Amino acid sequence: MTSPNRLQRALASFNGLPGPLRRVGRNLVLRRAVPLTGTAGLDFQELTTEQAVVHISNCRKVQNHIGGVHAAAMALVAESATGMVVGMNVRDDCLPLCKTMKVKFKRRAQGSLTATASLEPQQRQLMRETDKGEVIVAVQVTDEAGEQPIECEFVWAWVPKKPQA
Repeated sequence: MTSPNRLQRALASFNGLPGPLRRVGRNLVLRRAVPLTGTAGLDFQELTTEQAVVHISNCRKVQNHIGGVHAAAMALVAESATGMVVGMNVRDDCLPLCKTMKVKFKRRAQGSLTATASLEPQQRQLMRETDKGEVIVAVQVTDEAGEQPIECEFVWAWVPKKPQA
């Protein structure tokens, strides 16, 4: 077992709180770190080294012209889930970077969306043991009807914070 990284340590401070308070605290910390997530009202429901679950409500500030979650907000919830699961694993001396994002819009979304991103044990180990690399992060986005309105593929890279001499 490796020692927790910066993000894990920041979120661990909320572990002793009751569930609803823990979620509020976690959301405040993450929304401050990535302000766009606060603007869109993302709810970080679960964050572990194995999985991230992020929810976006179908509210006015993220709606398109037909009253559904805007395409950009759909991509945001998926990107945020993948980025958070990578962030829970990347070493403190490295920066996570979204390298590529592919989003295929398959059908109209019904209501709010939930994105669930996960990393395999081999991917997590690679992130702990190497200074630089990339992984394809699996993510599923489902709507209130239980359908998948979009299909996504995200490639996340990590590089050393300080350029190597």
